Amino acid sequence: MKVFLIGYMGCGKSRMGRTLSSMLDVPFIDLDKYIEEKFFKTVPQIFAEEGEAEFRKKEQAALKEVAEFDPVIVATGGGAPCFFDNMELMNQAGLCVFLDVDSHELANRLIQSKNERPLIKGKSPEELVHFIDEMMLVRRPFYEKASCILKGKEILPEQVIAEIEKEK
Repeated sequence: MKVFLIGYMGCGKSRMGRTLSSMLDVPFIDLDKYIEEKFFKTVPQIFAEEGEAEFRKKEQAALKEVAEFDPVIVATGGGAPCFFDNMELMNQAGLCVFLDVDSHELANRLIQSKNERPLIKGKSPEELVHFIDEMMLVRRPFYEKASCILKGKEILPEQVIAEIEKEK
């Protein structure tokens, strides 16, 4: 079983991945953390020192590596599905699940988040909703290629497990 969790930042990919890992006794990989451990740099450092294009190459290579693991639950970074053939890779390797949370809820979560997120730093709640809406115009066509789309404010692990069961 291979499950790839995709969606915009703040949609709950990492939280969902950790929960599913515990419930199903399957290893969990946060792709950004995997990249950071592999290259001994944070994602923001890689962006700053090497640029986005180089980061995306590293991200694709890391995604190909973790797609070979079995079983595994992978939470990707929000942009990962939008580059190269990453969506095709995830859909072919396993179950790709888009956690589709509305922009107002995402903004709420991101404002309350303790994580420092450079892309949204200093934005007011209204600016943040507008920013998310703009980004989703670009990303949604990629996200919607997922083999499974779960929509809602609170997507439950049981919903993902039900989709996994359908794939068996």
